[in-house]
Amino acid sequence: MEPTTHSTESPSTATSSTIFQGRVQFSGQAGEFFGIWTVNILLSILTLGIYSAWAKVRTYRYFYGNTQIDGHSFDYLATPIQILKGRILAVVVFVIYSLVVQLLPLIGLLFALGFLLAMPWIINQGLRFNMRMTRHRNVRFAFSGNYGDAFVNFVLLPIASVFTLYLLLPYALKRMDQYLHENISYGNKAINVNLKGETYYMATLITIGVAIAGLVIFGIFAGLSGVAMSVGNVDAKSLSISTIFFPLLIMALYIAFLTLISAVYQSIIRNHIFNSSEFSDVTSFKSDLKAADYAMLLFTNTLAIIFSLGMAYPWAKIRKARLLAKATEVTIYSGALSIIDTAQQEQSSFAEEAANVFDIDISLT
Repeated sequence: MEPTTHSTESPSTATSSTIFQGRVQFSGQAGEFFGIWTVNILLSILTLGIYSAWAKVRTYRYFYGNTQIDGHSFDYLATPIQILKGRILAVVVFVIYSLVVQLLPLIGLLFALGFLLAMPWIINQGLRFNMRMTRHRNVRFAFSGNYGDAFVNFVLLPIASVFTLYLLLPYALKRMDQYLHENISYGNKAINVNLKGETYYMATLITIGVAIAGLVIFGIFAGLSGVAMSVGNVDAKSLSISTIFFPLLIMALYIAFLTLISAVYQSIIRNHIFNSSEFSDVTSFKSDLKAADYAMLLFTNTLAIIFSLGMAYPWAKIRKARLLAKATEVTIYSGALSIIDTAQQEQSSFAEEAANVFDIDISLT
């Protein structure tokens, strides 16, 4: 879409004119990424995992470089050596933790408690590293969260939700997303995020309703499958079309069920986060991701990966990136021209890699 020069601003951008309005563009190709992905896997295996740091940087740079807003792509600034150092340290910590847990259970329990207390720091440092290594229009992003808020949102609230029979969980998820996004800044400009708890409860209720309906349908087909297989065993005494077809159908329905409930919740929340966030006088966002489209993409991607024994992964990842980009609209205001790239000190990637090793998901929507 061509940049627009007319001025139809929201109250928060009344002093700035619109210099661009259009969809995020993703130009990555499955064939190109398949080549990168294949080389990454082969070299990672041959180097006993050492090349995985280079593989990660190559992958990030490919997707960042092929994601454009107003003709400007994103840059990923981390170097493989930074990633490798952080990864080695994180793996060493994980190995020590695993050995302590097995050999000295009591000390391992204290170690686990220490890890729980360290988790907010790991999340913060990982996000700081990721944001600082992301650049657009020669301006870097930053993350300014603090330990206290992270501890409340990622430790205390999830634990508290257990004691409320998870009735507090949607609110806890809202607080997590609010924390993750409201601490982002672009250069010297902080983002404004106004998420609503009722949207998270609505998304949860809708997802539960879809899940119940899906379970009913899944149960009906599972029952039909059992009957068909029973008849097939009695009459044919061997494999028949029904004994092959129905299990495959049940598997497909199960995958469809999981991807549908995931797509419903994720699409509602993603749209809410983007539509409730803006860099005042700089950029506003809009997301119109449709649950049906996203569910179909997740479903077909999963089937393709399973039946291709993983070889369709690059194709699936490119398709997902393209759909999410297409569902995202960005409006840039004239205030973006005065953004200053603030200097930031060097930072290790240890926390980010520690989060990956210990399976902590700190990705942004």
